[in-house]
This record gives sequence, structure tokens and C-alpha cells, in this order.
Amino acid sequence: RREDSKYSWIGCLLTILLIMGLAWSSHASSSEQIIGFLTHFVHVIAVTVWVGILIVISWFSKNHENWLQFLRWFTPIAISCVLLTVASGIVLMTFVIDLSQYPDSWMVDYGQFLLIKHILIVGLLAYAVVNGILIRRRLWEDETFNPVPWVKAESLVALLIFSATAAMSQQSPPSADTLKHEGLSFLFELFYQGQYYSGMDVQMSVNSIGIFLIIIACLFLALLFYEKKKK
Repeated sequence: RREDSKYSWIGCLLTILLIMGLAWSSHASSSEQIIGFLTHFVHVIAVTVWVGILIVISWFSKNHENWLQFLRWFTPIAISCVLLTVASGIVLMTFVIDLSQYPDSWMVDYGQFLLIKHILIVGLLAYAVVNGILIRRRLWEDETFNPVPWVKAESLVALLIFSATAAMSQQSPPSADTLKHEGLSFLFELFYQGQYYSGMDVQMSVNSIGIFLIIIACLFLALLFYEKKKK
């Protein structure tokens, strides 16, 4: 019953209860019960508000006539949620892995999904810059410009991040016992075909292949902004 707001508030309450259940059953909560629960709860709430509005607006809006008015109130909310998400996300990582040994986690599935998630976040933030800043300027110049496809693209990247997060929740956090019982991940063995030994460290190194791949990644990121310029 759309004319009665109490049904919306009931829906919000049920959603918050679901998020509380998710936070209570998380890796962080099992490590540090109260602090882990609160940190995970804040993390998911921030993501839900930011991406939830994004998905609803991008896929269910009837038109883009009031887009500048929408950006006027959504942009501050999105920025606040992004800052909360990043801060709480870093704290959540400390419950599971030692940040100084982050590359070592790439030997197991959990760490690799975490790496994939972080890489996808770079793309998500690039779309956020386009949709929150560049498109705002474009709409000032051309009110007929349709920003909805760009916001849909941002929401799809967010769904990929959710998929990586869901995969992480089904994996054991990286530890010596994880390697002992589950062994190396398929992707790690695919890229590293050398001899593995207990206590081995994964370190960053600079080589021609790595530099080449970084250049390609930066070119694709630049193409994102060039595509916006070229409609």
C-alpha cells in the first residue's frame, strides 16, 4: 500500500534485522564478537544504503528528468557511505588477516576473492566519479543527456563485488591450517608453478609482464572516461 509509509518502515526494519543476522554470523564477529559484529553491521548498512538506492534508481526510474535534483541529495550520501565502507572494510580485514601479510593470503581462495573484490572496487569508484561529477557537468550543458545507462553499469559492477564477497563468506580465512587442510588455490597454482614450501611469502615484484598488464589496465580505465566524453 504505497500511500501508507508505515509499510516502508516495516520493510526497512526487516532489512536491518537481516543485516544484523549477516553481521552476527560473519568471520569478524566470530573473531571479535561485539566489535566485529558492529564493524560488519556498519559496513553492510553503508553498502546497502549506497548501492541499494543506486540499483533502484538505475533500473526502476521512469525517466531522468529530475536527475540533477537526485544527484544533489544522493551524492553526499554516496560519498559518506563510501568513506564508511572503506574505513569499516579495512578494520574488517584486520580481524581476518595481518595487513602486512596481505599478499600471502593470495595463496588461498579467500585471499584471491578479496583481491578480486578490491580490483573491482577501483572500477566501481571510477564509475562513481563519472556518475557523480562528470555527468553532473554534462547535464548542466545538455539536459537531454541520459545518464541511466552509466548508472546501470555502476550497479552491475557493484553486483560483481557482491558476488566476490559472497564467495569469500564461503571460504576459510587464510592461515597455516587453511593451507594444510585445503591446500593452494587453483588460481595460485595456475600462475605460480614453482615449488611450494611451508612459510613461503608472496612478494610484489616488478617485471615486464606486470608492467605490461598495468599499462593495459590503466588504458581500459582511461577508455571509461573517454567513452563518456564520446557518448
